[in-house]
Amino acid sequence: MLTHDHHGLRRLLDRFTAWEHRLALRFNQPNSRRLWSAFFGGVSRLGDGLFWYLLMAGLLLFDGTAALKPVVVMILTGVACTLTYRWIKQTTTRQRPCQRYPGIRLTTLPLDLYSFPSGHTLHAVAFTVVASVYYPLLTPWLAAFALLVAASRLILGLHYLSDVLVGALIGATIALAGLYLASLF
Repeated sequence: MLTHDHHGLRRLLDRFTAWEHRLALRFNQPNSRRLWSAFFGGVSRLGDGLFWYLLMAGLLLFDGTAALKPVVVMILTGVACTLTYRWIKQTTTRQRPCQRYPGIRLTTLPLDLYSFPSGHTLHAVAFTVVASVYYPLLTPWLAAFALLVAASRLILGLHYLSDVLVGALIGATIALAGLYLASLF
C-alpha cells in the first residue's frame, strides 16, 4: 500500500513539474523581444537592491528622523529575508528553469545558483509591505514595482511560478513579523 501511495505522489509531482515547465516557457516568450527583455532586465537589476536602497535614502531625506523607524524596520526585515531565502535555497537546491530547460531564453545572469524561492520577489513584497504600513500613499507605486519584479523573474527565465508565489508569501510573512516586533517598541 505504501509503495502505491509513493507512486501516486510521484506522478502528481511529475505532472506539477511538467505544468510549471510549460508555464515557464510561456512566461519566457516576451523575453525574445529586445525591448521587453531590456525592460524586465532593468526592473530585475533595480530589484537587486538599488530601488530599495534609494527608497530608504529618499524616506530619510524627505521625512527626516520620522523615517528612522521605518528604515530600520526595512533594514532588519531585509536581513531576515536574506538569511531565510539563502538557507532555503541551499536546502532545496532547485535548479532554475534556464538551467534545466534549453528552450528557456536567458538574457540576464542569475545572482546565485538556485531557484526556490525567488529572493527578488521575497524582498520586493517584504519592503513593499513595510513601507506601505508607514507610508500608505506609496502603496500603489511600490505594489506596482513589486509586481514588475515578480514578473521579471518569470519572463527572464530565472524562476518558476511557485518560486515567485512562495517568495511573495515568505516576504509578506517576514514583513508582518517585523512590523509586529516593531510595534512592541
